[in-house]
Amino acid sequence: MVSETPVLSIVLCTFNRAAALAGAIDALLGQTPGHPPFELVIVDNNSTDDTRRVVERAASDPRVKYVFERRQGLSYARNTGIQANRAPIVAFTDDDTRVSADFVDRIVRGLAARPEVAWIGGRVLPRWEESPPRWLEDVGYAPLALVDHGEHGFAVDPHRPICIVGANLAVRRAALEQAGGFSPIVQRVGDTIGSTEDHELQIRFWRAGLTGWYDPAIVVYADVPAERLRKRYHRRWHQGHGRFYALMRDPAFEQSTVGAWHGIPAHVFRAVVSELEAWLADGVRLRSSAFAHELRLRFLTAFVWQRLLKPEL
Repeated sequence: MVSETPVLSIVLCTFNRAAALAGAIDALLGQTPGHPPFELVIVDNNSTDDTRRVVERAASDPRVKYVFERRQGLSYARNTGIQANRAPIVAFTDDDTRVSADFVDRIVRGLAARPEVAWIGGRVLPRWEESPPRWLEDVGYAPLALVDHGEHGFAVDPHRPICIVGANLAVRRAALEQAGGFSPIVQRVGDTIGSTEDHELQIRFWRAGLTGWYDPAIVVYADVPAERLRKRYHRRWHQGHGRFYALMRDPAFEQSTVGAWHGIPAHVFRAVVSELEAWLADGVRLRSSAFAHELRLRFLTAFVWQRLLKPEL
């Protein structure tokens, strides 16, 4: 019943995607009968399109709550959503996704079955606008925020530090209170890409001694527009990811057996040379793997430039 206290609050942050938002809301509200009680907190991150009108149409459902966050940035919006809800579990998804009909039930059951874990998440599968190019298998799906680690669940900890992305992530409120919310330093703002707010949060969870869980039964479907299947998008994503990675300061990445120069681990310079050589060699031979080396090189050089320009962050 709607009057029941929600055990789960879903935070859906949105910015100028009114056209996609209605479908995302419908999927969230269309959960299978008998699901645990939940609420949907929609955070409008200073949109200038018809976002508010779309949410107002959905707000006839008492489970829906509209919140406006003027400060531009995904972490600002998510943190506002956390503060605006009242449940012991906070789930996140995106405005260009469609959650499965058992999304709520799977999350609540998954965390109940594993009281030792602080967060949980699962697959993010594609809804292709067009057939993906062959080179995508060589470079990976990270720029598309797609996730599929197989059929079996496993603990997410420093021994297997995968990032459960925010399109399919649920966290116990107690963990957020212990480790803090999302960091604005590494957040996506506007049309920036390659941000690391999800990864950075989970690094702090690990530092606090907390463990997560990957559950392949929790499924979300994400729109993959044709523009994200172009090489220019992947070039821009890897450059952005390199800059955000430099800001994030992942302890595992920062380690170096021979020190650092200007805050840049020595292994980064070795990797730049190695990737440059491989990119040139494969390019001369017209090998498809050349593009993967190019992307890795863009990530590394962006990391270096970010550290040189703003070493204090």
